[in-house]
Amino acid sequence: QETLMGKYGEDTKLIYELQDQGGELLALRYDLTVPFARYLAMNKITNIKRYHIAKVYRRDNPAMTRGRYREFYQCDFDIAGQFDPMIPDAECLKIVHEILSDLQLGDFIIKVNDRRILNGVFAVCGVPESKFIPACCTVDKLDKVPWEEVRSEMVGEKGLSPEAADRIGEYVQLHGALDLIERLCQDPKLSQNKLAKEGLGDMKLLFEYLTVFGITGKISFDLSLARGLDYYTGVIFEAVLLQQENEHVEEPVSVGSVAGGGRYDGLVGMFDPKGRKVPCVGVSIGVERIFSILEQRLEASGEKLRATETQVLVATPHKHLLAARLKLISELWDAGIKAEMLYKKDPKLLKQLQYCEDTGIPLAAIVGEQELADGVVKLRDVATREEVRM
Repeated sequence: QETLMGKYGEDTKLIYELQDQGGELLALRYDLTVPFARYLAMNKITNIKRYHIAKVYRRDNPAMTRGRYREFYQCDFDIAGQFDPMIPDAECLKIVHEILSDLQLGDFIIKVNDRRILNGVFAVCGVPESKFIPACCTVDKLDKVPWEEVRSEMVGEKGLSPEAADRIGEYVQLHGALDLIERLCQDPKLSQNKLAKEGLGDMKLLFEYLTVFGITGKISFDLSLARGLDYYTGVIFEAVLLQQENEHVEEPVSVGSVAGGGRYDGLVGMFDPKGRKVPCVGVSIGVERIFSILEQRLEASGEKLRATETQVLVATPHKHLLAARLKLISELWDAGIKAEMLYKKDPKLLKQLQYCEDTGIPLAAIVGEQELADGVVKLRDVATREEVRM
């Protein structure tokens, strides 16, 4: 359990905790990033690039229609190691861009910000350092609730002064690209702040690399992006799908964030007995979120989804031919062909062909008494009903 505690900020309450028979306090993993950092520290790995698809668990309120569950898959991609600024960070964004484009999920935007810029904003707005992280968690809600609600939470629950909250409001509602970075670099207050200055310098570099990659059209530098997790130290990003107006669906389905990530340079050091740090940057993609959109897409288009990879169904037209089916399917399996048959002794041919239609199996290999006598198999194309003997 202590592996997970103190890494997630407010989200710690969403971790599943359990006790084993010996009374040891355990927890189910909340993401793939913390286990990855622990793995690097345990194995003294200072340099690695990897992807990982696995389940994580959150004690959240599920929302099935939006693809939000308590047990779900994430696909993570991370680059760990000491490199020159923003080169791996740009690659992570390139990968998110590539995946979301290839999946053809519709229009999306990748919001980018930097924890250092955000902390700089908090500092120049008069927020004490001890309240940076709580303020971050609150700003993170801006994509779901209006600024008024965020402001009242800052003042009411997080104990920020109304003046500080108003000053923060002027910044966190800004979004743009290189032009905005330039403007903030000229900001008299922000440019005096060491953290913000570093963050803005790196952000400029990042946008230069993203321009070379040719993906800035989908990237937005967005000061409201905070990401609620404690372990981010630099660049943070989140990919959001933009709602398609769809005439079939009365109620537009908002899925919101489908991928998120950022730089977490301090996490590996938390697990290293000597506190040795390994800089890391990574991104996590929500698999179920994407599935729920793809499923809605298919439903709306009326397309039929094929749920099996079976290439051929082994079928028989008469009774007492189970042995012939077993013999043929065994040969097909041994040859690496994906084959199925109905688990009945004497199924009717019509039923077998109907099964092919229902599941989208393209071919039926039919062996009847005549075929056995002739030493052939009748291969039937289920869609066109053409048959060849072979």
